[in-house]
Amino acid sequence: MDRLEELVNQWMWRQDFWLPPGVTWKHISEGTADGGRHPVPRDLLISLPLTLGFIALRFVFESVVALPFSRWLGVRDRVWVRVTPIPKLEVFYLQKKHKPSQNDLLVLEKHCGLTQHQIQTWLRLRRNQDRPGNTRKFCEASWRFVFYLIAFSAGLVSLINMPWFWDHRECWRGYPRQVVAEAQYWYYIVELSFYLSLLLCVSVDIKRKDFKEQIIHHIATIFLIAFSYCANYVRVGTLVMLVHDSSDFLLESAKMFNYAGWRKTCDALFVVFAAVFLLTRLVVFPCRIVYTAVVDSLEVFPPYSGYYFLNGLLLVLQVLHIFWAWLILRMVHKFLFLGKVERDERSDEESEADEEEDEGGEEEQSCILLGCVEMCEFSAVAVVFKIGSGGPLGKTCGAV
Repeated sequence: MDRLEELVNQWMWRQDFWLPPGVTWKHISEGTADGGRHPVPRDLLISLPLTLGFIALRFVFESVVALPFSRWLGVRDRVWVRVTPIPKLEVFYLQKKHKPSQNDLLVLEKHCGLTQHQIQTWLRLRRNQDRPGNTRKFCEASWRFVFYLIAFSAGLVSLINMPWFWDHRECWRGYPRQVVAEAQYWYYIVELSFYLSLLLCVSVDIKRKDFKEQIIHHIATIFLIAFSYCANYVRVGTLVMLVHDSSDFLLESAKMFNYAGWRKTCDALFVVFAAVFLLTRLVVFPCRIVYTAVVDSLEVFPPYSGYYFLNGLLLVLQVLHIFWAWLILRMVHKFLFLGKVERDERSDEESEADEEEDEGGEEEQSCILLGCVEMCEFSAVAVVFKIGSGGPLGKTCGAV
């Protein structure tokens, strides 16, 4: 086992790459020789079984807790028209769920004996059948809400009395000989396991237009958590996780009440969420956390490979924050000055099924801020919202 660990440290965790000049893994462990915990890469292995545990727990939670709770709140699924089975069209639909090209329609018209209009209608109704219902959306949102709320509360309790919570320069005082408290260790492991579970489940979760951004975010977060722990940047890492958790549970709660039709509650929660999001992601994160990682850290060690890797990941997250915040502000601007918003700018819509209109041509919308504002998905660390396009105060509101 020691030999295996030595090989891993030699090839994967090379200290001359991951650690500042003159700092070794031994230096990090020497800093906690009094019995305190020090970070080593093998600590992260426990996240693998915990990841599977999170997936199993989520399944049980959604079935036993979220589903009955959704019924109690009055969540209702929309009933779609069932299409008459046509094997050749079904095969085409399963292979290509996107809108058929003109050549596709000509081929299907020849083989099915239907007009192009009939084929397009059948495919549209078939896509509608695959739209995820409000109950499924509610269950997903409730699972994330419970985790983010617990994680934020536990993280805040464990950090609020720490000196680096108030003075970010304390993140580097005494580095690399910094003790990792047991609460901070488990904060790291639980967060890493949760994001690994999100990454593994992203292909079976409701797929939305910001699917690629979600993947980028999950991967960047996982690498950031793992690297910051191994290099003992735990103080900065805990602040990053706390800042993100502070707004995520507000979004998920707003979505839950939106699916249940509690419009006023949804609106109030979303207003609070938007304010917290813009404050934490555009002010606190770049001006305090990114700044201390880029500037204050140079007072302790010169730039090196791990320094660029850490700050590169932080900047990736910040770019995503700016992207989603820009969309939020853009929608607000269009609503205030133009009184409308184009439908195709939504990012909370499911990327395939929800691009289609229903049989009556009505568009799904949701109540929010100043009338009807479209609620949009932010997977872990991202959000967009959109305003209904039915005039200055929007149209009648429905489920996202």
